[in-house]
Amino acid sequence: MSKVFFASELEAVATFWRIERRDGVTLGFTSHDRNLWFDGVLHRAAPGMVPSAIRRSAGLSNDSAEVEGALAHDAIRAADLAAGRFDGARFAIGVVDWETLEHAVLFHGQAGEIAEDSGGFSAELQSAKAALAIDLVPRTSPTCRAAFCGPGCNLSSVRYSHECSLAFAGHDAGLVRFADAPAAELLADGWVRWIDGPHAGITMQILQSGPAGQVLDQPLDYGLVAGVRALLREGCDHRLSTCHSRFGNTANFRGEPFVPGNDLLGRYGNGSQ
Repeated sequence: MSKVFFASELEAVATFWRIERRDGVTLGFTSHDRNLWFDGVLHRAAPGMVPSAIRRSAGLSNDSAEVEGALAHDAIRAADLAAGRFDGARFAIGVVDWETLEHAVLFHGQAGEIAEDSGGFSAELQSAKAALAIDLVPRTSPTCRAAFCGPGCNLSSVRYSHECSLAFAGHDAGLVRFADAPAAELLADGWVRWIDGPHAGITMQILQSGPAGQVLDQPLDYGLVAGVRALLREGCDHRLSTCHSRFGNTANFRGEPFVPGNDLLGRYGNGSQ
């Protein structure tokens, strides 16, 4: 991009937003009064979306921005916001010449808090500098701090993931049962990521798992029917005994189960010999 924006008093410049959701959906919007196609993405006219001032600095403090808009566009629905489809989405905000389609990205960030109010929404965006605020010194804990099959745990996520089809959905109770699923006790504390159907791309945590099926932490859409595919991830209770007996992964256990707790500090002698 060689264009210098705002070099003259009158220019054909519009703002654009690009949203990359974790389920693979990419949405583009622009403040222009017609749709614009560039970078392989259709940016739809959405004059109701307004970005705040973008602050960029050379320091280590987090750069921030905010996007507000009306829930008037079909691509951003209140139901999708409530379902968490935009949680953790990546945003790009920039300017585009709506005549030549030359453009420049001014801000890259990830969605933080997303709020809905009175037919509109607001999203607080955080830049990559937010990662610098993470405390790198771990706190002691009796259970493992590593995410199951994540960094530190180092177990294979493929080995403990299973693609299954839905056999039964109890919508009112949030209960599901899958065909060819692993044993119910293996799915305790795991999650379900829907591949297709009304919840496609959404991950739901398994609250309970038993012979009747799995109870999920989110309401089920009544359009969810048998045959819908999902990816099931087995769970882990993060205890040392489970890590040793079930996974044989004690060497990677990220916890301190034998460190005395605060109750030891509160003990005192009773004076008896």
